[in-house]
Amino acid sequence: MAEPPGIVAVDAGALAGRNLRFYDFAMAAFVVILICSNLIGAGKPAVATLPVFGEVKFGAGILFFPLSYVLGDILTEVYGFARARRCVWAGFAASLFAAGMSWVVVSLPPATDWDGQGSLAAVFGQVPRIFLASIAAFWAGEIANAVVLSRMKLWTQGRMLWTRTIGSTVVGQGVDSLIFYPLAFLGVWETSLVLQVLATNYALKVLWEVLLTPVTYRIVAWFKTAEGVDVFDRGVGYDPFTTRV
Repeated sequence: MAEPPGIVAVDAGALAGRNLRFYDFAMAAFVVILICSNLIGAGKPAVATLPVFGEVKFGAGILFFPLSYVLGDILTEVYGFARARRCVWAGFAASLFAAGMSWVVVSLPPATDWDGQGSLAAVFGQVPRIFLASIAAFWAGEIANAVVLSRMKLWTQGRMLWTRTIGSTVVGQGVDSLIFYPLAFLGVWETSLVLQVLATNYALKVLWEVLLTPVTYRIVAWFKTAEGVDVFDRGVGYDPFTTRV
């Protein structure tokens, strides 16, 4: 497949020592979206009334969390599996820190003249459980997402980007949802609500990916043009337990 002018198809190993102008910014955005979507939206079941379907319950974090998967797709497509894997581990470490910080802050005895402890505990009191479920689901889902996209890029010889962004999301979000919702909410929400939110959120996450496909195309094209490379993971190992690039 001929590359656009200014873009060179390279194996992932050829990136060693190369100055990647925007990789660090993409990693930072990836981690920020992950932390914010978990802290702010994961613990709240929201409701929307839709034509035909009626009242639909969903996790509020669905509005933003899928953006981390879009960025994960972009990172794997532009920089290759190894660098996407490093971002997953950065998000994993940041999530552990956020969970630990939340637990410490809530657990510290409040000043006698401060009456906000109840509100703080109500908002962040369940964060450790949600975060532990989230980081397990996130890690497994994002790794699965990156592996599928990386392999599909080789199978399609770099063509039909939409097949691998959507296909990898179907797998990755499926793994994520099946791990996260039971671990985070069984015993907290009714089982029927957990299953409903799981199914609804999974469908919405995949739909988000489909709807954002034109945006993903533009962003991927911009990154590839800015970096001047199109990376293929030929001969790359898929060990998930390393951060080597």
